[in-house]
Amino acid sequence: MSGNVYAAIDLGTNNCRLLVALVKNDTFRVIDSFSRIVRLGEGLSRSDQFNEEAVERTIEALHVCAEKMQFRGVGKSRSIATEACRRAADCDAFYKRALGETGIELETISPEQEAQLTLDGCAQLLDRDTPRAIVFDIGGGSTELMWVERSNTGEAVVLAMLSLPIGVVTLVEQHGSGIIERHVYEEIIARVEAEIQPFDRQHGISDYLASHATQLLGTSGTVTTLGGLYLNLPRYNRAQVDGLNMRVETISAISERLAGMNHDERPQNGCIGPERADLVVMGCAILDAICRHWPAPTIRAADRGIREGLLMGLIKANGDTFTGAIT
Repeated sequence: MSGNVYAAIDLGTNNCRLLVALVKNDTFRVIDSFSRIVRLGEGLSRSDQFNEEAVERTIEALHVCAEKMQFRGVGKSRSIATEACRRAADCDAFYKRALGETGIELETISPEQEAQLTLDGCAQLLDRDTPRAIVFDIGGGSTELMWVERSNTGEAVVLAMLSLPIGVVTLVEQHGSGIIERHVYEEIIARVEAEIQPFDRQHGISDYLASHATQLLGTSGTVTTLGGLYLNLPRYNRAQVDGLNMRVETISAISERLAGMNHDERPQNGCIGPERADLVVMGCAILDAICRHWPAPTIRAADRGIREGLLMGLIKANGDTFTGAIT
């Protein structure tokens, strides 16, 4: 294949994701992708050791990534891991096994690096007419919040960031996966808001919002899944959800409906599926906390983030250029 081929792997607490892109004649085109729920962080809220079954699932997913990268003729790649690998005491042993069995060399990135890569990947969806934004990523083991400003040159700059040790996998392990009683749902929201409050006060975010318009931009499985439900899609469609502006009041109503369903009812919607049936409600509670604390009429959904940010970094480091949007 002519042109330079790049790959990025994002191994999170819940998902293993791969993106492969071709850069040719200043264009950036995604030519392959892969995503699988592996729940690598399963049990880490109770122990500092990886669960063997979770490791097996993850190694299997990494094998698929390695095969796709070889088939596509990838020349440059970067593979990162986030919260689960930051927490696990036996992370080095897992990395050694992954390298030996799949040839993929993983590295742990800090919450600050994770936030910057996420912003790099989704910055194209920031409103050019809105100087500041709250960008958030609801993950499996943590939630990253960024207070972002557009510079005079149009560049997105992180003014402040917060990594909350609260994610959808950790909440499921604490509260279960069935119908979430309203008082439990409200307790989760209150817990998240309590974590947000000192960050908000320190950086004057609510004070700024009192007299200025801002944007909420969410990049996570929770937000994109809700995007599919918002549009009443029979199956998830990235092209329709990425960049979608959603009314917060409608999203809150959808979240409340999901919380009242049991584990068997949620997967009946094609945008959720059985693997996300327990996780989506916990993500909704985190999202509700963000929206209540920083009221805004709409949220924009971003089906892009760390992987795109990684690819942009690889392309820049290799001296390649590309113009326009990622396609």
